[in-house]
Amino acid sequence: MNRFRITPSVIPNLFTAMNMFSGFLSIVSASQGKFIYAAWLIIVAGVFDALDGAMARLTKSSSELGVELDSLSDIISFGAAPSFLLYKSYLYQYEAIGIIISSLIMLAGGFRLARFNIQLIGFDKTFFRGLPIPSSAITVAAFCLAFYNKEAGYSRTTADIIIPMILLLSFLMISRIKYDTIPKLRLKELKENPYVILLLVLAVCLLIFYPFAQALFFMFVFITVFGIFRHIFYLIKKKF
Repeated sequence: MNRFRITPSVIPNLFTAMNMFSGFLSIVSASQGKFIYAAWLIIVAGVFDALDGAMARLTKSSSELGVELDSLSDIISFGAAPSFLLYKSYLYQYEAIGIIISSLIMLAGGFRLARFNIQLIGFDKTFFRGLPIPSSAITVAAFCLAFYNKEAGYSRTTADIIIPMILLLSFLMISRIKYDTIPKLRLKELKENPYVILLLVLAVCLLIFYPFAQALFFMFVFITVFGIFRHIFYLIKKKF
């Protein structure tokens, strides 16, 4: 008689399941008009997403099953949830066009995850090709937290940013632009990637001078823009 056996992979898979549940709860909250709560749940899902990878490395239980489960969770938490949040909080007024535009983050994220899975060799990466889907989703969530007002919604100025932001994030996810993984705070890592120090200094300064949500949004904007300029720099460098 086969006994039920709990393997170490259960631990990271549990965090992945919490990621998926947070994404689902975000969608439910957005459908009820609780947009701030929905945005926070996307960030919570991002925390669980980071922890499941850390737990997989800690327990040495990385597996193809875990990778596939992680991708399915990500498309809910970082694809469907931010797309629905943007639709319900602003783009609903454009009816069918609003549905199409808001779905771009989910669609581009789906392609991004599929490409990552078929190119995956091993489980430790130093960089990604294309903006990671959690970065895109957290940018959207932080934008909502920073600029959405429960009584007045988005101001006219911030509302004008939404569609260009969606188009840019969607393009970057399916692009070939290089984005680094979360840096490990080791002396060797800091010597090889000195820009990490700049990012840490920027993060501290933003947290001091801005509310948390705005600081988080500006940090992810910096990461996104940094990847674009670095890509352009290397393209120019190759030609000369």
